Parts: sequence; C-alpha cells; structure tokens
Amino acid sequence: MTAPPITTIPFFSPELFEQDREALLETVRAIGTGPEQTFILGERTACLERELAGRTGAREAVACSSGTSALTLILAAMGVGPGDEVIVPAFGCAPLAATVVDAGARPVFADIDPVRLTADPAAAESLITSRTKVLLAAHMFSVMADMPAFRDLADRRGLRLIEDSALAQGGTLRGRAAGRWGDAGVYSFVQVKTFGMPGEGGMVVTDDTALAADVRMLRNHGQDGVHRFVHHRIGHNSRFDEVMAAFQLHRLPGLDARLARRAEMAARYSRRLAPLAGRGLVAPPEGGDGRFPYVYTVLTERRDALRAHLAEHGVGAHVYYPRPLPAHPAFAPYARPGGSWPNAEDAARRTISLPLYPNLTDAQVEYIADTVCAFADTQGDR
Repeated sequence: MTAPPITTIPFFSPELFEQDREALLETVRAIGTGPEQTFILGERTACLERELAGRTGAREAVACSSGTSALTLILAAMGVGPGDEVIVPAFGCAPLAATVVDAGARPVFADIDPVRLTADPAAAESLITSRTKVLLAAHMFSVMADMPAFRDLADRRGLRLIEDSALAQGGTLRGRAAGRWGDAGVYSFVQVKTFGMPGEGGMVVTDDTALAADVRMLRNHGQDGVHRFVHHRIGHNSRFDEVMAAFQLHRLPGLDARLARRAEMAARYSRRLAPLAGRGLVAPPEGGDGRFPYVYTVLTERRDALRAHLAEHGVGAHVYYPRPLPAHPAFAPYARPGGSWPNAEDAARRTISLPLYPNLTDAQVEYIADTVCAFADTQGDR
C-alpha cells in the first residue's frame, strides 16, 4: 500500500470552490451594490437558463430554488393531485416520494434493476392502473436509468414521464443528454452535484413550452412575470438567486473539464477494483454509454466493515440510502400491503460510495484504491 495521506481524505470536499473564492466575493459585491438591486430572477438567472437550454438542446430551461422544488413544480404543472398515482423508484432519495405525497397523490414504488440500481421499467409497467398519471424515473449514483424503455412505456400507456436527473448533469444516453428523455427533466445544483454551487438551486428542462410557462408561474407564487401581484394559480416561492446564477455562469466554462476529471478518477477506481469481484466487492464497469461521474459506488456484503476500515486509514466513505423508500416511516403508509422490493432492499444493504470530486489528487485516488484492495485481501473468504 502507498503511504497514507498526511490528512484525512473526506468524502465531501471542503475546498470545492476554493479557486473561485475571489470570483464569488466579487459577485456578491457587484450584485449587492448594483443600482438595480435585483437579487432574484434577474438577467443573470435568465442567462443561465439560456445557457443550459442551449447546452442540453432543450427548448426551455427554468431555474428554481432546488432539485426537490423542481419536482414539486413539475408535478403541479402536470396537474398531479388527489386520486392520482405516480410510479417512483423504491430506492433513492426521499423527494422522489415526498413531492408526490405533497401533491396529494400516491407514490407507487417500483423495484429496481439489480445492475443499474434504477427503477426497472418492467416492474413499473406491472404497477400501472387507471389511476396512474406519471412515471418518475431517476438516475442513481453514476448510472442513467433505462430511459428508452421508460419513454416507450410512457408513450404506449399514455402517461407523462418525469426524468429526475438531479445528479446526472453531463451524462448522455444514445447521444441524448440526461434530463432530455422525459416530458420534463430536473437538475440539482447543491454543492456536491456535478454542477454544484455553494447554495441550493435547481433547473427544469423541457421541450413543452406550455409546461415551462406553468413552471415559471408556479415558482413565483403563481404570477405570470408580466402583471406583478396578479396571482393566476396557487404557487410556490421557488425563485433563483442572482448571486448563484452569476457564480454558475462563471463556473460553466470549466464544467466539461471537471466532468472529465471525475470520469478519469472513476475509471482509475474501476481498473483497480475490478479484480475484487471474486472476493465479495463489485465495482461498476469502466465508462460506457449512460454513465456519468457523480459518485463512485460499490457493492459489498461487508459494508460496515469496509467503512470502518476506510475510516481507520483516513478515508471518508458514505452510505446514501440505507433503507428502501417503502421502509421509511414517512412512506410506509403509501406502500402496497404485502409488497416486496428485493432488489431495492439488497442495494440498501450493500452500497457504499468512495470519494470522487475534481480536486482529489491522483495519489489520493490510488491510496483509496489501495485501501479498498487491502481490505479485500485481509477479509479473505469471510
């Protein structure tokens, strides 16, 4: 094993924006002292929307206050409400189900594909009823869901399709950007995401201009942007911050380089860890269509022991979703009686993620890989 790092390697980097410190401070000063005093939904936000629409090929991009809020706005714009059902993955982040519940609808949990760890389209189709209004597919860790299958399913069954790409910006599948397979897609800009920032924020992308207009109205208390204090619908406060919009515009030119660096590190991990498959640790394959470098997640029956071993050697690791969504007290009342989600339960028990962010050094990546390999060597066949 290579020499241990002088300091602990955290799972979340505390220095993601260190090189942008001066730019951020100048942005705060410029907007705070500017004569127009526009702090939300100004020209910088509009410019960011145009840039991301152009980058993804979407007709419309609508900035809002978070990825969760983006889901909320889309569901409201689609008219989802009491009596409706939305099919969601059984494994993933709480907003996948919580936003459906908040809309007054029922989340219906579909088991996941055991390899992709994203919702299984066949499982989703088996759950469609006369009440089903929307399919909500979500990308997971660093793998896109089977969006061609979900697109086909939505079209065949006359359903709306939402693509939760909160963590997948930069991913593509069959040449189409993540977020562009659904009737609407979602991005998140929370700091650890691939296009993260030092704050909360999100974006809705869509080709449906009517849907985009509704989302714009709903994000600002139901106002249409023309007549202030005229509220056409019950909306939300989900407006985008001008400081963060300017900061994202500053960071956008470097996004591809940061994504490439993440991908390079993920490939290093995969090359080093692939031989461990016979010793109880399954690493994702190197590269491939439909992959994006967000986090690097492996599967192991000895997750707790691996996490302790990494911590003992100065490496932070993270377990994202230690139980499937239907097993949470908040969502159990919505789960179908007698339902089972074996693949989701297996993923919740076995997944663990390693550090993956652009400012990791090659030496740190090799040290982390060495540490995982050493763990496999010491565990033997246990």
